Amino acid sequence: MKAIIIDDERLARQELKRLLVEFPEVNVIAECHNADQAINKIEVLKPDVIFLDIQMPVKNGFDLLEEISFVPQVIFTTAYDEYAIKAFEVNAFDYLLKPIESERLKLCLQKLSKNIQEETAENISVNVESNSSMLGSSDQVFVKDGDKCWFVKLNKISAFESEGNYVRVYFDNNKPLILKSLNSLEKRLSSNDFFRANRKFIINLNWIDSMENWFNGGLRVSLTDGRQIEISRRQAAKLKDLKSF
Repeated sequence: MKAIIIDDERLARQELKRLLVEFPEVNVIAECHNADQAINKIEVLKPDVIFLDIQMPVKNGFDLLEEISFVPQVIFTTAYDEYAIKAFEVNAFDYLLKPIESERLKLCLQKLSKNIQEETAENISVNVESNSSMLGSSDQVFVKDGDKCWFVKLNKISAFESEGNYVRVYFDNNKPLILKSLNSLEKRLSSNDFFRANRKFIINLNWIDSMENWFNGGLRVSLTDGRQIEISRRQAAKLKDLKSF
């Protein structure tokens, strides 16, 4: 598995690299000393996991996660156990307290390896011809709204709704706002899974329960979470072709 170590302390990075030598299945492909450097490396190298320090100058670990579109598995590393609760609130894969113990790291990596194998098996039917730079249903994103944070698999999101300079994200019983535009999201979401319904909505095609003809040549889509969204006439023709309606 490909890994990136992100920590502003050089000695901490070196110590983790030393510990990881005992685990040949982990290939450290990069190490970064700040969030901005890490953001670029993550987007380009697409690691399976990042070992992420929480407290760093200028931008901390949570700030970093807000700025990346591709979110791998995240293992937080920090000397401050007060962050443990928040780390698990955002559904991080795991949390390692510094100084990191070899046995604790071993248990973490065993769990991670099993998780990656299970996800690979689940995603084996994913369209291999899809653009690798696009985000599909098997990818996860980091969502932060005030003090609340989540790691969310895209297949759990039923829709995105534009609200001014923000986008509301609908998943489970949550609907947080994120500071992004719907247009920028549309550029990153795979058209195999997501569809621009109208000026305000992007919907998850896998969440469509039914469709019916609507006013002025449009459609009304019912999603499996009960949400109903109108499709503009221009987009209705595209959706009919996609769903053979």
